[in-house]
Amino acid sequence: MNIEEKLLEIASYTIPAIITGGVAFGLLHKFFRNEESKRKFELLRENQQQGLPIRLQAYERIVLFLERINPVNLMMRVEPSGLDAPSYATLLIHNIQTEYEHNIAQQIYLTQESWEIVMKAKNNIISQLRNTSISGEIKSGDELRTKVLQELTQSESASAVAISFIKEELKRVF
Repeated sequence: MNIEEKLLEIASYTIPAIITGGVAFGLLHKFFRNEESKRKFELLRENQQQGLPIRLQAYERIVLFLERINPVNLMMRVEPSGLDAPSYATLLIHNIQTEYEHNIAQQIYLTQESWEIVMKAKNNIISQLRNTSISGEIKSGDELRTKVLQELTQSESASAVAISFIKEELKRVF
């Protein structure tokens, strides 16, 4: 036998083995990739089932936060007790900040858009209290309370708007 026949014989055995090995490798690679994606999907589904109650609780806590910082509810809870308007506004803002600090971790479970709405509502309420308290015509905490409540009868509070947004988002998400 000459070298050409030997090479042809080696090639006749090697080429089918390489093709068979390549097909087997491709099929096994596809099988393992499919199994990995199944495991990832199962893990994701399990995490979602465990995470859903936590997310719902976070939304509940944020709605509670928004209700507590609603100026009507806030001023019913925090009495002016003889304070002047700026001092009473500072007390109310301190209460809002305290409520916020208790609920800041909930942002992990909310969408970015929801958290921004919550922050805008909080900042809007703080701004409303500050602006109303520094106007020259209001001297006492009772007058501040009356003025803010009158303003709220003419427009919807920022916390009510944020609560409506969160409710709509929950309908879409869940």
